[in-house]
Amino acid sequence: MEEEKKLYIGNLEFGVTEDQLKKAFSDKGLAVKEVRIITDKFTGKSKGFGFAEFETEDEAQKAIDALNGQELNGRTLRVSKARKMQPRGARHSDNYSPRYKNR
Repeated sequence: MEEEKKLYIGNLEFGVTEDQLKKAFSDKGLAVKEVRIITDKFTGKSKGFGFAEFETEDEAQKAIDALNGQELNGRTLRVSKARKMQPRGARHSDNYSPRYKNR
């Protein structure tokens, strides 16, 4: 998925399905290319966020404008451009947990 056309959708109610999320976009007249809700690899349950990809940057921006701050299943959605995932080692500059730094 290209980053400019990919959106992050946060604060999803844990029972929301990919089909329901697609419908939320289509109800606003937006054609979503792909929707993916992120799930826990062990339990299969939703982590409460997902991603959507659109054909154009313009469509992605329209989706942000249409759904950011809107309610879906009792939760207020946070919709923004997706950022590239950071490698796990990049979270701490020395690759160690801060609590072990002075040992």
